[in-house]
Amino acid sequence: MSKLNRMQSDLQRLLKLDFLRVGEMRQMTVSLVLQMAPGYRDVYRYYLMLMKGLAIQDDLFRLSMKDLAQLYEYWCFLKIHELLSRKHELIRQDVVKLNRGGLFVTLDRTRASRIEYRNPKNGEIFTLYYNSLPSGDGSETVSQRPDNVLTLKKQDASIEYKYVFDAKYRINPAYEGTPYRQSYKTPGPQEDDINTMHRYRDAIVYATSRDQGQREVEHTMFGAYVLFPYSNEEEYREHRFYRSIALVNVGALPFLPSATSLVEQFLDELILDSPEKAYERSTRPRGTQSYYEDKLSGKTVLVGTLSRPEQLNDLLAYGFYHVPLRHFVRHGDLANLAYVAIYQSNTLFGREQAGIHYYGRIKSWSVMPRDQIQEIPLRRGAPTELYAKLVVEEWLPKRMPIVPGGHGVKSVLLTSEYMFKRAREVAELRLETEDQLRDWREKRRRGKVSVRWDRYEVDRATQLERLDVEEEGE
Repeated sequence: MSKLNRMQSDLQRLLKLDFLRVGEMRQMTVSLVLQMAPGYRDVYRYYLMLMKGLAIQDDLFRLSMKDLAQLYEYWCFLKIHELLSRKHELIRQDVVKLNRGGLFVTLDRTRASRIEYRNPKNGEIFTLYYNSLPSGDGSETVSQRPDNVLTLKKQDASIEYKYVFDAKYRINPAYEGTPYRQSYKTPGPQEDDINTMHRYRDAIVYATSRDQGQREVEHTMFGAYVLFPYSNEEEYREHRFYRSIALVNVGALPFLPSATSLVEQFLDELILDSPEKAYERSTRPRGTQSYYEDKLSGKTVLVGTLSRPEQLNDLLAYGFYHVPLRHFVRHGDLANLAYVAIYQSNTLFGREQAGIHYYGRIKSWSVMPRDQIQEIPLRRGAPTELYAKLVVEEWLPKRMPIVPGGHGVKSVLLTSEYMFKRAREVAELRLETEDQLRDWREKRRRGKVSVRWDRYEVDRATQLERLDVEEEGE
C-alpha cells in the first residue's frame, strides 16, 4: 500500500511540471513542424495512434446486429457506387466522412444520401440517390421511397432520365410443381416485387404549374428494376423478368458479390444511351411512333448555296435569300419552309470559312421573275426565270457552325429543323428516317461519327454508304 501511495505522489509531482500542464487537449493542429520536425513528428504519430485506439475502443460496443435485408440494401447502394466510380469521375458525396476522430460511414435508412459523378467522355452529370427522390419528384397519392434512384442528365436533353434500382433480399426458388416454376422455369424475384416496380414507375411524378393555376403532372421514372440475390447470371438471361426490361423497362437483375456483370453492363448502356434511346426504353402511349415520324419528316429548313463570295454580303445586307423555283418539286415544299440557311462552299470560301454559319427565320416569301429582284441586279446576259424570294426576319450566326466534313451542297438541300439544330457536319442533314436518326445519335455518343453518302453533294445523293464511329487516325 505504501508503494502505491509513493507512486501516486510521484505522478502528481510530475503532472505539476510546466510542460505537462496543457489542460484538456481535444485536437492537435496539423502543421509542417508536427509532421516533419524530429521529435515533434514522433509525438504527433503517437498522438494519432492513441486517438485511433481510443476511438476503436469507444465505438466497438456500439455495433448492433443488422437485418440481412437491410445489409443487402446497404451493399447494393455501395456496390452500384463502386461500379460507377470505376469509369466516371466522383464530384460530390455525403456518404463517407473523415474528421480528426476517424473515418465515418453515414449510410443510414433514416436519412437520404447522394453521390454525383461526371462522365469524362462528354461531361454529362449523373447522380445516385439512396433512400430519397430527386428534388421535385413525389406522388400525388401514396408516398413512395425507393432504395436507389439513378438520374442522368444528357446533352441535348432538357429533362433528366431517372431509374429505380430497388434491393429485395428475397428470391423465389421455383421448386418443381409450383406455379412460379411453370410460368418462369428458373428462380427469380417475387412477382409482388415486380408489381412494386410498376408502382414506382407510375406513381412517382413531377408536377408543374400552368396558366390560370392549373397543374400538370408527368411521369419521371423511365424504368424500375429489382435487385435480388441470385448467382447464376447466364441462366437468368432467359427469365421473363430479365427480357421484360427490353420490352417495358421494368424487370429484375441478379446482384451478388459474385454476380455483378449484368448490372454493370446495364448501367453502361443507360449512361451511353442517347436521349432518343433513353426515351424509347420507356413504354410510350399508342400512336407515339406515328407522331414522331410526322414530326421528323417535316423538311422546314432550306440550305442554299452561293454563286459567288460577294453574294453573301448582299444577302446579309438586304435580309433575304433567292433560289430558282425549279428546285422545288412540289409547291408545298416552299410553303412549309420556316428557316433558310446559307452554305458557304470550300471552293468559294476556303476550308476555314466553309460550312453553314448563318440562318434566319422566314418572314415572307414570293415568286417572281429573276430580273424583278432589284436588290441584287441580274448579270448581263444571264437567262431570267422564276425565283422564290425568301425574306428573313434577321440573319443569325449559328453558334456551332455545320462544317462540310467531306461533303457539300450543290444547289438546295431541304432538311428538318430537328436535324438542323443538332447536326455538326453537312452529311448529317440528309439523315431522314427514325432508324437513321437513332443509329446516328447512339454512335455519336461514343465518338466522332463518319457519315458517307454515294455522292459528294448530299442534295444529289441517293444512298447512305456508311454511318459508323470514326476510328482514331482516320
